[in-house]
Amino acid sequence: MSDRDFIKELGIRHIGIIMDGNGRWAKKRFLPRAAGHSQGAKAFKSCLDSCVRLGIPCVTFYAFSTENWSRPKEEVDALMKLFCSFMDEMLKLDSKNIRIRFLGDRSKLPQKVVDKMIQAENMYSDNTGMWCCIALNYGGREEIVNAAKKAAELYREGKITLEELNEDKFSSLLYTEGLPEVDLIIRPSGEQRLSNFLIWQSSYAEYVFMDVLWPDFTENDLIKALREYSERNRRFGGV
Repeated sequence: MSDRDFIKELGIRHIGIIMDGNGRWAKKRFLPRAAGHSQGAKAFKSCLDSCVRLGIPCVTFYAFSTENWSRPKEEVDALMKLFCSFMDEMLKLDSKNIRIRFLGDRSKLPQKVVDKMIQAENMYSDNTGMWCCIALNYGGREEIVNAAKKAAELYREGKITLEELNEDKFSSLLYTEGLPEVDLIIRPSGEQRLSNFLIWQSSYAEYVFMDVLWPDFTENDLIKALREYSERNRRFGGV
């Protein structure tokens, strides 16, 4: 059975990937942290290509959290510059029918970054293939609080009753509106934490933690994680 057929039979709909380990990758090589982030961007593109080839319907990459602003300004500025240059490169390439969505609070991002996000969304808007979601200035708690505020505003305006506010309605107020629930979250780097990522959407997701650092993450690692997932028994609260 080919890898693509294996994925199709697996029925996986949505994978979340916490791209972790760039700094440690650079430190091991006596390089600046920015070099690790640059290599991590290459790993992102490679992983995205693999997901397209394997036929995975939706992948969300955790690129920058709401907590990452506490890092040194020099590193944050380098990350924002890297994102802009990377998006410029992506916009020149074949889109491979990918659809792009950005998850997170845009209000705190530099305007030049927001402009690149809008440009990418517009360019890919007519595509019908895999969803590539990039969580940028994203925090799971912040997302839930924002959704609660939206729900309160709808109630205040008389557009929704308390009886109508159920899980499906609340989900529609999140950044991931319309996307499938997360089946699997992969975290490289050896760390075993959720890090405030897709808290609501991953309620019944499986987690696979891997020792490989993100810049070294390959298609073989992705398939290894998927095969480990295939051996899990997802009971969704049942027996």
